[in-house]
Amino acid sequence: MRTREPPGGTRGADDPSGSPRVARPPEQGGASTLTVLVAFVANALVAVAKTGAALVTGSASMLAEAVHSWADTGNEVFLLVADRRSRRPADATHPLGHGREAYVWSMFAAIGLFAVGAGVSITHGIQELVHPEPAGDYGVAYVVLAVAFVLEGVSFLQARRQVRAEARRAQRDTLQHVLVTSDPTLRAVFAEDAAALVGLVIGGAGVLAHQLTGSPVPDAIGSILVGVVLAVVSLVLVDRNRRFLVGEAAQPRTRDAALRAIAAMPQVARVTYLRLEYVGPRALYLVASVDLTGDETEAAVARRLDELEREVTRSPLVAGAVFTVSTPEEPSLL
Repeated sequence: MRTREPPGGTRGADDPSGSPRVARPPEQGGASTLTVLVAFVANALVAVAKTGAALVTGSASMLAEAVHSWADTGNEVFLLVADRRSRRPADATHPLGHGREAYVWSMFAAIGLFAVGAGVSITHGIQELVHPEPAGDYGVAYVVLAVAFVLEGVSFLQARRQVRAEARRAQRDTLQHVLVTSDPTLRAVFAEDAAALVGLVIGGAGVLAHQLTGSPVPDAIGSILVGVVLAVVSLVLVDRNRRFLVGEAAQPRTRDAALRAIAAMPQVARVTYLRLEYVGPRALYLVASVDLTGDETEAAVARRLDELEREVTRSPLVAGAVFTVSTPEEPSLL
């Protein structure tokens, strides 16, 4: 397979600029925006409740959970910004749209989760081990943890519902889809809500152990464990956003489907080069070299290539496309 970038440019008279054929980026605000909004409301309510409980009980685990929820609430703001800005249409300076902004703002959210959520939780847990403080009013902590579990569960179920629907359409396992999806907001909400539920269990166990033993050590360890969970989740999110920012290729199944679709076009005899790269959530940039049927003049070939680009960019998943003519010696991909 050839590794060079084929020369760009559409050949239609209505696009004299020579830029790649670009389609309007797909609208993807519906389900993802709803998922983020549900998470934002749930996290804000939980953060307020946990903060009050932490002040009343003096529990290290409750304070870690409060910090966790405030970090998640702030992250949802970043994710809403990511969703909104990534859906701006293409313009002269961004011919493939603004889709990659989703990964930039989601990266900020992931770093914030690490710095605020994980950092404060681990630091406070260590301080509690060194300088333990008494705790009380455990009943308040249990009530708040139960309410928080319900609210976080509602948010998690909304994210899980969207993930499962998309995974079913993509014929993937749910967890696999969370890792490979090009939608960073969906991945972030799903991962953060899952971490929140795990953190609530850890926090509850820490409070219970503190109450039963009278020792603040289990509570402090619970705070540190919550921080470790947040650190692991944030590092995974940072890595996934990094991969999409530097240019993540489409999954093999997606590439194979695109290859078969292009090869099945009446005017295409064979495909010798294909590159699919994500330029935003559910937005692909396609570059292909094809051998056209027949033997026509240069002007006729240019028009046919232009028609191919127009046809491919009708798909809401294709943000831009460039087709060039294959040389006879290039092997077919299919």
